[in-house]
This record gives sequence, C-alpha cells and structure tokens, in this order.
Amino acid sequence: MTAYFVTSTGTDIGKTYVTAGIVRALRARGAAVSALKPVASGYSPETATASDAGALLDALGERVTADTVARISPWRYAAALSPDMAAAREGQMLDYGALVDFCRARVARNRGTLFIEGVGGVMVPLDASHTVRDWMAALGLPVILVAGSYLGTISHTLTALDVLARARLRVAGIIINESENSDVPLQETFATLRRFVGSIAMLTLARGAEEREFAILWDKITANAKP
Repeated sequence: MTAYFVTSTGTDIGKTYVTAGIVRALRARGAAVSALKPVASGYSPETATASDAGALLDALGERVTADTVARISPWRYAAALSPDMAAAREGQMLDYGALVDFCRARVARNRGTLFIEGVGGVMVPLDASHTVRDWMAALGLPVILVAGSYLGTISHTLTALDVLARARLRVAGIIINESENSDVPLQETFATLRRFVGSIAMLTLARGAEEREFAILWDKITANAKP
C-alpha cells in the first residue's frame, strides 16, 4: 500500500488535472490505484461530471453518480469559497476529526496506490482552527506539490515548501503545471526554482500533456519517494 497527498500553491493550479492524469497512467499499466477528493467547495450536483470528484471518477473508469461522488468526496459545499466559509453558508461546520478518520481508514484498507487530493492551497482553512496543512500533518503522507508557471509562482511555491517543512512533511515531488495564458516561460520557472528546492524531485508538465508524460512524472516521483 502506498498513499500520497496532492496539494498545491493555491486554487485552480491543477491538482485534479495532475492527479487524474497519473491515475490514468497507472491504470494503463494495470496497477491498482484509487483517489479521493474528501473536501470540495463550489460543488453542484447538476455539474457533477465537471467537478473534481467527477474528473477523478472518470480517470478511475467509474460512473459519476450521487453514490460514487459521495464515496470519494463526502464533504461537499455549494459556495466556491474556503471550506470553513462554504460550510458556514450552509449552517454547517466541517468535522475535522471525522475527515482525518475517514482518510486514515481509507489509507489503512487501500490496496495499491491511493491519492488524496486536498482543497485549495496548503494553508486553506477547513474549520475555525485547522488548515489543509494540519490535515496533511495528521495523515503524515508524502506530499506531491502542484505549482503553476504564472508570474508570482516562485514566491508562492517557496512559501508553500517552507510551510510544509515546518510541519515536517516530506515532499515527494513538485510538479510545475504550465499555467494558461502565462507569459512566464515554463523552463525558466523550473530553472529558478531548482536552485532553491534541494534534492526534491521537480518536474514540468506542459499543457495538453499526453498519458506517457504523466507516467514519466510518476516514475520520477516514486524514484524520489523513499526516505
């Protein structure tokens, strides 16, 4: 059993795109793989197939139904806000303890490789006192950090890495997912970040990547994943 937590430097950076791509690449190899998106905001049942949970289910070769979405994404909120704010709009509060227990149970019984995709960036609030970083720290899984290639991503990525290091979380890989309509060259972003990230595996993903490129990403991450 192997499990990873997929996080990012912010919202709409490409966590689901990267996770779904790797899931498809592993399935193409005949490997056992599963994925979760336990917390989602901005969710509507009417557009479930276009949601993050829908994209992961499609990558897993499963139908998008109310039951399958609920199985991989139990905490869903309509407002496209941080989970604490989105839950409050519905008169709720995310049960952080239940979230951690849910993930731990899935990790314990998983066979193969499991990806747990976070929500928003590293420090997004989940409730009144917990952030995504607290969630990651409670699980203690190796982290895959997805960054963009937009102007400002270097500072955002280094800040995220510092926050993860303070929580003693091990980063298995950084994936720079090419940002849409960015004038910042992808390879220059890579070269600059490379000077600051030490031995962490760092890879680039151009827009419209093919399945084989996700397979290459995964091989490089797993080669670096052992302590």
